[in-house]
Amino acid sequence: MIDNIVGKCKGIFIKAVKNLSGYNRRIVLAELSEEIGRGGQSLIAREFNVGRDTIRKGVCELKCGIRCKDAYNMRGRRSSTEHLPNLADDIRAIAESQCQTDPTFKSTRLYTRLTINEFRKQLIEAKNYTLEELPSHQTLNTLVNKLGYNMKKVQKTKPLKKIPETDAIFENLKKLHEEIKDDETVVRLSIDAKDRVKVGDFSRGGKSRVATKAKDHDFCDEHVTPFGIMDVKEGTVDISIAESRITADYIADELEEYWNRHNLQDSKKVLLLNSDNGPENGSSRTQFIKRMVCFSLKHNIKIILAYYPPYHSKYNPIERVWGILEKHWNGDLLDSKDTIFKFIKSMTYKGKNPNVAFVEKIYKKGVTLTKKEMSFYEPFLDRTEGIEKWGISISPEDYYNNAADMELIS
Repeated sequence: MIDNIVGKCKGIFIKAVKNLSGYNRRIVLAELSEEIGRGGQSLIAREFNVGRDTIRKGVCELKCGIRCKDAYNMRGRRSSTEHLPNLADDIRAIAESQCQTDPTFKSTRLYTRLTINEFRKQLIEAKNYTLEELPSHQTLNTLVNKLGYNMKKVQKTKPLKKIPETDAIFENLKKLHEEIKDDETVVRLSIDAKDRVKVGDFSRGGKSRVATKAKDHDFCDEHVTPFGIMDVKEGTVDISIAESRITADYIADELEEYWNRHNLQDSKKVLLLNSDNGPENGSSRTQFIKRMVCFSLKHNIKIILAYYPPYHSKYNPIERVWGILEKHWNGDLLDSKDTIFKFIKSMTYKGKNPNVAFVEKIYKKGVTLTKKEMSFYEPFLDRTEGIEKWGISISPEDYYNNAADMELIS
């Protein structure tokens, strides 16, 4: 019968019909079956290798003139994130405290020490899921990877050594971050300085589709240093480009500028500051401690200095920005300060461009306090027991109750 309809062009005709899809295919099959008459649906289904239900649907569409909507996306099982809408956010909350950026800064991939079994355990214990409602091991693993938390072991991220206080420091950080995550009066800032950037026609190992030639050596007398401040809750970044060395006074001045620029005076009561315990902003850096105490009193806010443990500074959230920046400008020549500025300005973190500014002021190195001078500030530092160097809170109430010399405010 089909041969009588299409003759020698049967193969071509069948192939053409199969290339159609959805509504158009159903209508053609329905018209053919109607033309044949009795038994036409069975014949067409056999010749074109389709189900009779498909042809019946086409016949209904043909007769009533109403097109059926192909809701393919509604077929099958719903994804785990549909019937568990908070699952992705809960996974992020668990992983965020224990993830770090690529140590080579050549990708935006994040790494975490947690296994899928540990994720499952913490989802049950901390987020009140049941074992039955959580997806399978493979589905959970896929979801974690899609969220950007790669589970492979990377030897380069292993710390050179682990001090006895490391676990206690991480536990303190996790506790602090959990306590303040929903408190609108607390701003959590992550700060750090990137390695110095050479200004000139130098190659940094990047690749480019445009033929670019760099100098055959990397000797350089001109450098700039990006310094970043990230609002971890909001995902916004401010970057200053320093011609000077990054000193304790530089960091304090940038925090002061940031506080005023974003008008945080009235809305924020607590500043939680994440950083590594570096030489210029560490808890033993007397000038930095002095500036933080004065900052606390001037703005009437509590400051919590929450340091990451030694050799684990890449867990600091701002480090992820440096990874994105390296990936953004690799393969190009940073031959001028203006070029560096424009590259930083055009990068994005979480879909947002950073605020960028040059700092031309040259800061003096080696500014310190004597033991006698420091003895005035030390009583106002509340150091966390057991991790005194890595957990410090400064409260303005202590100043108002004890400070007599108001001229120390700067």
